[in-house]
Amino acid sequence: MKKILYLVILGFVFSPLCSFSQTAPASKKKKYGFTPALIRGPYLQAATPNSMVVRWRTDENDVSFVRYGLSPDQLDGLAGNSNRIKEHIVTLNGLKPDTKYYYLIEGVRDTLQGDENNHFRTLPLPGAKGKYRIGAFGDCGNNSTNQRLTRDAFEKYLGKEDLNAWILLGDNAYSFGKDDEYQTNFFDIYQDGLLKKAPLFPAPGNHDYHDTKMYAEFAQQSGELAYYKIFTMPTMGEAGGVPSRSQAFYSYDIGNIHFLSIDSHGEEDYASRLFDTSGRQVKWIKEDLEQNKHKDWIVAYWHHPPYSMGSHNSDTETQMRKIRENFVSILERYGVDLVLCGHSHSYERSGLMKGHLGLENSFDAATHQLSNSSAKYDGSANSCPYIKDESNQGTVYVVSGSAGALDYAQASFPHDAMQYSDVSIGGASLIEVENNRLDLKWIASNGEVKDQFTIMKKLNKRVVITAKKGEKVMLTASYPGQYIWEGMNKTTRSIEVTPKGKTTVYAVKDPQNCIRQEFEVRIQ
Repeated sequence: MKKILYLVILGFVFSPLCSFSQTAPASKKKKYGFTPALIRGPYLQAATPNSMVVRWRTDENDVSFVRYGLSPDQLDGLAGNSNRIKEHIVTLNGLKPDTKYYYLIEGVRDTLQGDENNHFRTLPLPGAKGKYRIGAFGDCGNNSTNQRLTRDAFEKYLGKEDLNAWILLGDNAYSFGKDDEYQTNFFDIYQDGLLKKAPLFPAPGNHDYHDTKMYAEFAQQSGELAYYKIFTMPTMGEAGGVPSRSQAFYSYDIGNIHFLSIDSHGEEDYASRLFDTSGRQVKWIKEDLEQNKHKDWIVAYWHHPPYSMGSHNSDTETQMRKIRENFVSILERYGVDLVLCGHSHSYERSGLMKGHLGLENSFDAATHQLSNSSAKYDGSANSCPYIKDESNQGTVYVVSGSAGALDYAQASFPHDAMQYSDVSIGGASLIEVENNRLDLKWIASNGEVKDQFTIMKKLNKRVVITAKKGEKVMLTASYPGQYIWEGMNKTTRSIEVTPKGKTTVYAVKDPQNCIRQEFEVRIQ
């Protein structure tokens, strides 16, 4: 009788545990060692032509493994380790350049995530020419309707096209850049799309530094910010450029484009900031630009814009004013083609300009603007591309700070240096580069391309070719776009000709009559 009573009591005490796997809440499942849950990621970092860093977070300690391969049903590569951690960082090495890979992430008991939507493309080799797409999101992380509409419009515009990368222009998680704010205002928003498909190269803003002077003074060195703990940057030159050895600023190549991610808010070595131009960051920038000044394209990005009359005033706010007065000329000296910033919650875009270091009212189009065109290259009046050559250098400055936050404008909006400005609707920017042509499109939250411009370089206006009598000659236009071969009714980029005269001149132009190139073929 005692034995029976003992078994009844024992069964009563432990019966909840026997049915636990079916009825226990998630909070108790953790306690009894059930499968850890994925709460952040995967997201892609520090991409190079031959490697990719995959990061994610689990709610409990788990192992870190990534399976990857060239098709979703053949993931024959494996990387990772069996250390039990919550913050997972796995580097995939030995990858092929400019190649699409599929992947999944694994824990100790099961696949955490992975299907045909988990894929990325490695970076092309430095200097390689191709067609590349890079997204630019400024001031995005505020968990707003505008943030979601901008995300959706941007992804819809991309369609099935891959992004080679996307960049952040600072203020990536409001209001203080804390880890939980990054979760709700950034990762939860971009989790199912951009984050797991394209490598991310961020820059910090003042809100990522908790928007306080104290954090700006020490956090760059200490790393005591969520920003520095969350992201992995290519600081040793592994993706191109001069090693910075700092997560705050770094450079990398995407094919024939050289990028610099710059910190405009933090203090370097507890002593100087970007606008002082005497600290470690600017010394590195000069060295990096000196070594990369012959790259086809140079793009620099940071948070505080040198020209803006959006929600921030570049005449009255010290950081913006001093960056313009002290730093901009360094970039222009090295031929930087495009500068992207956030901070002002608006979209503002200059023309091709150079040498304007003063207040807004000192801007003189005749002096500082190198082209009178809108550069929209859409067939409208006065819309030919900006053409850069050895005698016509200059930079286009873009404020693209409304991917999430969207605010008021200054009384003098728009800034006199800006050719197009909009504070009424949010959006994000898309950079498209093909060989010697760069296009930037601002995709508004309603899906419209509200602004765009084109820059072209190295347009050979006349090419001399020597050939033998009767020899076939291939002629190829020196620019990507549309083509009309004069007098020949041909519209392809390349044509084959057999010259009959001693000297024959062929000409190709674009339909907008902005570009015309001649080929002089001489028969030996």
